[in-house]
Amino acid sequence: MNKILVANRGEIALRVMKSAKKMGIKTVAVYSEADRFAPHVRFADEAVLLGPPPSNQSYLLADKIIRISKELGVDGIHPGYGFLSENADFVEKVTQAGITFIGPDPDSVRIMGSKLAAKDAVKKFDIPMVPGTDKAISDIEEAKEIAKGIGFPILIKASAGGGGKGMRVVQHAEELEDQLNRAVSEAVSSFGDGSVFIEKFVLNPRHIEIQVLADKHGNTVHLFERECSIQRRHQKVVEEAPSSVLTPEIREAMGRSAVAVAQSVNYVGAGTVEFLVDEQLNYYFLEMNTRLQVEHPVTEMITGLDLVEQQIRIARGEKLSFQQEDLSIKGHAMEVRVYAEDSFDNFMPSTGKLEVYQRPVGENIRVDDGFEEGMDIPVYYDPMIAKLITYGKTREGSIQEMIHAIQNYKIKGIETTLAFGLFVMKHEAFLSGNFDTNFVKKYYSTEEILEGLKPSAEVASLLALHLLEENKRLLKVADVDKNSEWKLR
Repeated sequence: MNKILVANRGEIALRVMKSAKKMGIKTVAVYSEADRFAPHVRFADEAVLLGPPPSNQSYLLADKIIRISKELGVDGIHPGYGFLSENADFVEKVTQAGITFIGPDPDSVRIMGSKLAAKDAVKKFDIPMVPGTDKAISDIEEAKEIAKGIGFPILIKASAGGGGKGMRVVQHAEELEDQLNRAVSEAVSSFGDGSVFIEKFVLNPRHIEIQVLADKHGNTVHLFERECSIQRRHQKVVEEAPSSVLTPEIREAMGRSAVAVAQSVNYVGAGTVEFLVDEQLNYYFLEMNTRLQVEHPVTEMITGLDLVEQQIRIARGEKLSFQQEDLSIKGHAMEVRVYAEDSFDNFMPSTGKLEVYQRPVGENIRVDDGFEEGMDIPVYYDPMIAKLITYGKTREGSIQEMIHAIQNYKIKGIETTLAFGLFVMKHEAFLSGNFDTNFVKKYYSTEEILEGLKPSAEVASLLALHLLEENKRLLKVADVDKNSEWKLR
């Protein structure tokens, strides 16, 4: 594999290209008019304009991307995440064009892209699943009977869903019909598929996922877990590895289950198996993401593996160079997603120019980004600016590194979620490890964030006052003798 096209933009495109370059592989960037001067475009060996800024006129143009790849003699296409990364039809077209897709085959993508199909694929492997239906529900009377059997509260979920869309929590029977109709309507508008199913709603769950790698020779391993319970609007904001609550026995059991999920569809490449974990540390299969995850750097930090490099090696047909017993957890890693959103205004989008953009630096600090000072934040795409990752020998050390990194990340011109990240790192529930996916609902408010930032603000105020007084002292001019040559002017 001598040349790779990265069918993505921003920080993940740049991240993939850096690993490819390290491996001596040339890269091709594609870009929209909004990204003409983006770092990933300049970093690549070749770059081709796709079209206007909207995704459906640029980054989602599957046929055009494949045509460009053929014209430039590309050997492989890396999809990153988002856009076309979990589009089974795109994977199929890439393969039919004689180009290697750096990821799983279309059948695996298709099965795991449907939560119902995924449940059906893994149920024979005795993997714990949340009590619920294994087929689509549309009849309200049938839904009422199922819900009655499961017991309220229940969760209605879109089979093709993600990011919280097509998802409704139903606390009482009288709400069921209205919420079912709403979930179906949202599923149709968001995914073109109105299939929904019912699950028992797990109270106070944690969201824990297992990274897997599988080669084309039948070898599958897991790279331990990531804790992803700090979320807003069902989307992750803070992640860490490993989880602070798993025992070695549960970690091993979840790892075995994740490997079994991957093997159930003959999975090849890097993937993530997601689980819900209840208060008693019982775990339940949720879904599988058939791509690289945004939070993959924390796994890289604790294992020492480059996951993009592993993806490329697997796509080239190489065997994994390690077995499960060769892998171990070393230290602890944190990741805070830096979104162009206002932490003080319920995470509302914030657009504008990066008037100041200065990254924190340090031996245990990593910043994956795709922006530079002076650039505008486009309104057309996901609002993530960067991923801020820190490492420590212990969880406490990693948290302290993150606090230091956030305080030294200078961004002006737009609002970001850095203040929220700092709030999380200093919150007692997070520090103790006693938190779940309801963290934001339980603890988040503008007042809480301001209270969390108060000590830092007080220190800054005292320092400013001290410097002011010191400057006054140094600048104070003594009484001058009338005969002195020095005169006040």
